[in-house]
Amino acid sequence: MEIVLIIPARYKSTRFPGKPLTDIKGKSMIQRVYEQCAKAFPADKIYVATEDSRIEEHCKSHGMQCILTSDNCLTGTDRIAEAALQIEADYYINVQGDEPVFDPEDITKVISNLDKYKGEIINGYCAIHEEEQYKSVSVPKVVFRPDGRMLYMSRAAIPGNKKEAFIKSWRQVCIYAFPKKALLDFSSIKHKTVLEEMEDIEILRFLELGYEVRMLELSDTSIPVDHPEDLEKVMKRLENE
Repeated sequence: MEIVLIIPARYKSTRFPGKPLTDIKGKSMIQRVYEQCAKAFPADKIYVATEDSRIEEHCKSHGMQCILTSDNCLTGTDRIAEAALQIEADYYINVQGDEPVFDPEDITKVISNLDKYKGEIINGYCAIHEEEQYKSVSVPKVVFRPDGRMLYMSRAAIPGNKKEAFIKSWRQVCIYAFPKKALLDFSSIKHKTVLEEMEDIEILRFLELGYEVRMLELSDTSIPVDHPEDLEKVMKRLENE
């Protein structure tokens, strides 16, 4: 089975422009993500996919393979699909470009399950421990069947209850594995689907297209950088390490 790993990195982020090139203790965000990936996956099969020549030049100057994609990708998954047209593989592992301190062992776990769930889309999740995360609209929450197939993902506080209390919940961990056919079907839709648009969660497009998404429990140590203030949490983590 041929597997490649692609890191989507968009310069024109609405919430955090220039995020991939943000300096974090002497290294760019995208470099830190790339180096974490290389701890668990062959570096010669890791690519950054971007729409911006500044990121492309930065990657090349730091020994990172980079693919230039179009500027009109609706989502990071659409960018992965564009990259898949340039790189042939059976499976495409997607690690988000704003996860500078994720656990590389999560990549290993996803890959080790590809044969077990052959042909399926795989995504990660972990438990939520704090009410603040449960109620945050920045955190996609997920619910799933007993066998691990996703039922739904939302920025709302799910699963809910009559008391609106935090009892138990799980959040998405943004590592994915996509078979090529699923990526091509995803990108053939030239607009966001209804729930995808409302929730601003791109993996919902797969559900709306009739695909199953297999959820794997991964580590809860990742710190997604959605806003500039999230960098403080990353800095503290690096200082402690």
